[in-house]
Amino acid sequence: MDPPPQTRVAPHPPCPITGEPAKRLVQWVGSRFLTDLWRYAGGVAVGHLLRPAGRFGLWESPTGLIFFDPMVAGDAAFYRAFYARIGAHEKLAGPRTQRLEFVAAARHVADGDRVLDVGCGHGGFRTYVPGAHYTGLDPNFAAEDPTGAILADDVAAHAARVGPVYDVACAFQVIEHVADPLGFARGLAACVRPGGTLLIGTPLWPSPNTTIPNFIMNAPPHHLTWWTPRALEALAHRLGCEPIGVEPIGMDRHDALIHWMAKATPIRCREPYFRAHWSWYGAQAFSYGAALLLDRLRPLPARTRANTLLLAARKPT
Repeated sequence: MDPPPQTRVAPHPPCPITGEPAKRLVQWVGSRFLTDLWRYAGGVAVGHLLRPAGRFGLWESPTGLIFFDPMVAGDAAFYRAFYARIGAHEKLAGPRTQRLEFVAAARHVADGDRVLDVGCGHGGFRTYVPGAHYTGLDPNFAAEDPTGAILADDVAAHAARVGPVYDVACAFQVIEHVADPLGFARGLAACVRPGGTLLIGTPLWPSPNTTIPNFIMNAPPHHLTWWTPRALEALAHRLGCEPIGVEPIGMDRHDALIHWMAKATPIRCREPYFRAHWSWYGAQAFSYGAALLLDRLRPLPARTRANTLLLAARKPT
């Protein structure tokens, strides 16, 4: 008789950056559990995406990257439904967005630079680089941009069409969503001229994000990878680029609920991060309710724990 799924010995899957075998299993997460979690906590149906996998392993690679296996990304219907519920695009890249990540990235852009912003939403970053020649890529928002600066291309198609013409190519809070992060990053780098700069922003592990129990934002089909400075540096080297630095970024208004949830939760998880237990469901519900109240009553502190990383890397001449 086969052993129960949770005790079966599984081969270590390859790191999605280097291809080396993962060095350890963090935990197993059942697809039925995640499907129910998304239904009740996120208000979206993901069974058609997750159920075929049966279960997901959460692994740590030799680079320090944490990743799910298999890598099952959300489809367009999932993102339309979920992001509409939480107003994500307006918070992350709306025209009135104020983001510390954008401030840090803008320091790498000079007046006159050609800038490519992949997964740009409404193009919120362009207001931080007014002297640059800005192009955004986002199939979901290109039709809504009256300037024509946001295109409906994906990064691979754009790289094939225009080649390495940009001084700076950036992607903020995108790479953790894709099932092939190395392929995505290669497409981004292919758009950068020799000597140009690559900027990649992504959530940090460990961080306030990962202390909240059963936090669905960190689970398939949403976040498929959790990043560390070492993992981002390994990605840069894999692309043949030289890391300039990996900057930790504190939280701003779009992170406010996460800040307060991490403060209010009665259970601060480390490992495991997901658990089918009433105390974890209760902690999640309590922390969310408390965060809504605290966000109304108290301003976000001027200094918070880092929740995001920004990689800056230079493409060789």
